[in-house]
Amino acid sequence: MATIYISIGSNIEPEKYVKAALIELEKAFGPLTLSSVFESEAVGFQGQNFLNMVAAGHTSEPIESVVATFKQIEKLHGRLPGVKKFSARTLDLDLLLYDDCICEQPVVLPREEILKNAFVLWPLAEIAPERLHPIAKQTYQVLWQHFDKDSQRLWKVDLL
Repeated sequence: MATIYISIGSNIEPEKYVKAALIELEKAFGPLTLSSVFESEAVGFQGQNFLNMVAAGHTSEPIESVVATFKQIEKLHGRLPGVKKFSARTLDLDLLLYDDCICEQPVVLPREEILKNAFVLWPLAEIAPERLHPIAKQTYQVLWQHFDKDSQRLWKVDLL
């Protein structure tokens, strides 16, 4: 069984869609370990604030199937295919890690946003503080400690 880490985000009816995603992800991958929920300003475009979190689960499915499941869940909850990367969305599910796999296809792993976005790194550091980033070879706790926290504003919110 592989351990997977999933980034969950929404800025269109975000409470509704984050909760819906958790239900669907638990159906697909069983019990999940959940980070806190964070609110953050939109990155890369002007838009409503996002709710973001990270969930960890386990699967025996290959990476391709995991990503296909994410796309199905996004579509089920109103995500339109082909919408530009930096835009409002009902639901955004990204595979951050699949065990310690390093690959370019079918998706880039570990996901580059881990080291670039506070709304990914902080929740990941919460639920996997001692886990090593497979390329940076530092723990997520250490990576978060050294992250430029003034570069992106985010704060914890009560949702779950």
